[in-house]
Amino acid sequence: MDPVRFYSSIIKRNIKRPEKVEKLIVRGLSIAQLYVSLFKDKRLPESLQYLNAFCIKSVRDSLAEPQNSAWVNIFSPTEFLIALGVKPLFTEAYSSFMSGFFIEDDLIDAAEARGISNTLCSYHKTFIGAGELGILKKPRFLITTSTACDANIPTFRYLSNKFGAPLCIIDVPYKYSKEAVEYVKKQLLDLVKVLEEVFKRKPDIDKLREIVRTENRTRALMKEYLNYVGQKSFIPTMTFEMYMLFASHVFIGTGEVLNFYQKLLRDIRNAPEKRGKSVFFVHLPPLFEKNFKEYFNFSEKYHIAASDINYDFLEEIDERDPFGGIAEKLILSSFNGGIDRRASRIRELVEKIKPDGIIQFCHLGCKQTIGGTFVIKNLAAEMGIPFLYLDGDCVDKRNNQEGQNRTRLEAFLEML
Repeated sequence: MDPVRFYSSIIKRNIKRPEKVEKLIVRGLSIAQLYVSLFKDKRLPESLQYLNAFCIKSVRDSLAEPQNSAWVNIFSPTEFLIALGVKPLFTEAYSSFMSGFFIEDDLIDAAEARGISNTLCSYHKTFIGAGELGILKKPRFLITTSTACDANIPTFRYLSNKFGAPLCIIDVPYKYSKEAVEYVKKQLLDLVKVLEEVFKRKPDIDKLREIVRTENRTRALMKEYLNYVGQKSFIPTMTFEMYMLFASHVFIGTGEVLNFYQKLLRDIRNAPEKRGKSVFFVHLPPLFEKNFKEYFNFSEKYHIAASDINYDFLEEIDERDPFGGIAEKLILSSFNGGIDRRASRIRELVEKIKPDGIIQFCHLGCKQTIGGTFVIKNLAAEMGIPFLYLDGDCVDKRNNQEGQNRTRLEAFLEML
């Protein structure tokens, strides 16, 4: 039997014993982190081997130290947590890992049994279900934003009330203006005051500036990396495109992520020239969907170029005024505001990368992405690039129609 499946079966048998399940998950992540560190997958370049271990360790550490962790979403301003030495756990990563453990169905069922709507995003239902079953331990703090996802605020309010943990919601205006920047900046200043009270640590403005400086250096490497993406065959599996969220969002500003991008740039420069056809993903690649795994993972025929969610902000942050600079970053994200802003960023990325096709996997419950499908489709038609959109679920495997997906995906790939 597959060792992961075997371990999953042990967790499932104990799903109503939260203390044991929590320990099994942390232990499983510890074993996985040790395994990928000692027995590196030779098919991966050094940078992705490094990222693999880093992502597993990041989730493991935040679960192992709940009193020094904060729950966030991917658009949360985690720079302030990093400056205080607090470990962020983001819902999208946790739920993806639970799907990797093959227990997302139990957690989603637990959430729905408590009255959570079946139309809510499965990333959120998985996270809520883990909380309802007592598998997730109370964090010290929660931070979310109004950006992109309409599930963020109700989910985080629900969890804050359930666990009795303080919550900060950053309201991000759709349109950029000096007034909007000042509005968000004030919220960030208030956030830091609350963090100081909760964690009993005084924030260091010089440390925050150092994190912003590191973030700017990292983002410069990201932009340089994009110069090579259209010419090289590099990302070997959809999992690693998803793992890039750790580096492009939640942990950007850390030395580890800067180190990763330095390795990544070196590796892509030395990578083989592009083979086969490249595909640009809109939103998130369905890393657990059977057909996509078969066609894209370690494939010489079909290459994953990038996904737009990893490049929603590509500017520098003002190091002299980190609060104002981070406020600007939140407002100017291509995932904030109207779909036209996001379409402009997709156009910019596609023109640089020159992929052979675009795939939008419409994750169930993500109304923002589903609602913009025909705008993206029209953009692809205007640019003369084949476009495919499929409905499915990036977490809950039960919601994927494998037969229909296979027929449409194969027809699209044949067209390429």
